[in-house]
Amino acid sequence: MPNVSYDDFAKLDIRVAKIISTEPIPGKTRIIKGTIDLGYEKRDVIIGGAQYYTPEDIIGKIVIVIANLEPKKMAGVESNAMLLAADVDDKPFWLTVNEDIPLGSPIK
Repeated sequence: MPNVSYDDFAKLDIRVAKIISTEPIPGKTRIIKGTIDLGYEKRDVIIGGAQYYTPEDIIGKIVIVIANLEPKKMAGVESNAMLLAADVDDKPFWLTVNEDIPLGSPIK
């Protein structure tokens, strides 16, 4: 991977969020629709890993997201953030925090 400058990194709005709802997407087995709470607003997102987790498994999970990523439409759903995850053999392990952090807190 090429190096990125601090200025490039600083352009990312990385925040703490909570998955507050999920639902299957008809005809899709690897992605689900989710809604996250950023503390100051709620957004729809596409969440990968549906073949490993049921939608109910991840409701309430605190995650780290890139909040200012360009929206992307997949399977008829517009995703308005990206959940960050470690990828182990195509299975996502979403990044989180261990403390009780207010939703929307920035990650720097």
